[in-house]
Amino acid sequence: MNTSITSTARLLGAGLRALLVLTVVTGIVYPLVITGIAQGLFPGRANGSEIEAADGRVAGSSLIGQAYQLPLKDGQETPEPDLKWFQGRPANGLGSNSVNTQYDLILSGATNRSADNAELVQWVKAAKAAVVKDNSVPGYTVRPADIPADAVTSSGSGLDPDISPEYAELQVHRVAEKNGLALARVEKLVDEHTEGRTLGFLGDPRVNVLELNLSLKELAADD
Repeated sequence: MNTSITSTARLLGAGLRALLVLTVVTGIVYPLVITGIAQGLFPGRANGSEIEAADGRVAGSSLIGQAYQLPLKDGQETPEPDLKWFQGRPANGLGSNSVNTQYDLILSGATNRSADNAELVQWVKAAKAAVVKDNSVPGYTVRPADIPADAVTSSGSGLDPDISPEYAELQVHRVAEKNGLALARVEKLVDEHTEGRTLGFLGDPRVNVLELNLSLKELAADD
């Protein structure tokens, strides 16, 4: 009997020691080592790929999209886009077909509806009509055939920070008009923020909307 108790106690002691060692190694040592390596090699990415505004304040992350909207009015449930800024994909309120309509980080994902789903088709049509209406200004009318897919569909996560160069260029007339800027200056801004394919062949050319709007803010302030 005593031998059995002693053996059980020995096993419990060994198990507790193993638990303690593994807790220290995997719960303390390993995270600290990995954090130290990350901070030493690429601190920007390790800290969330933050983007700072001209005043030094963090404006957001280069990996997460943002909504550029007007404040809600009394009785208004759905915010309207602030058209002086470049707009991202439909998750910012342009008739979104995403489950995430406000770039809410708690909710990441897109619709699971099929391409021929009647509600999805209606969302896309509404988004296309909004893009035409919002971006048509005196002397420039957006044609439905010129609207790229990313202007009327959400990304898989609903948090995509980038838009296609085509969608950015479609918005330059409206942005220039709303900010009282020369069209050529806004077009140049888009060109400067257009990134090519990763390694020359991965993905598609893209424009980070947050970085573009921060530069637009500086340009408008200097004008």
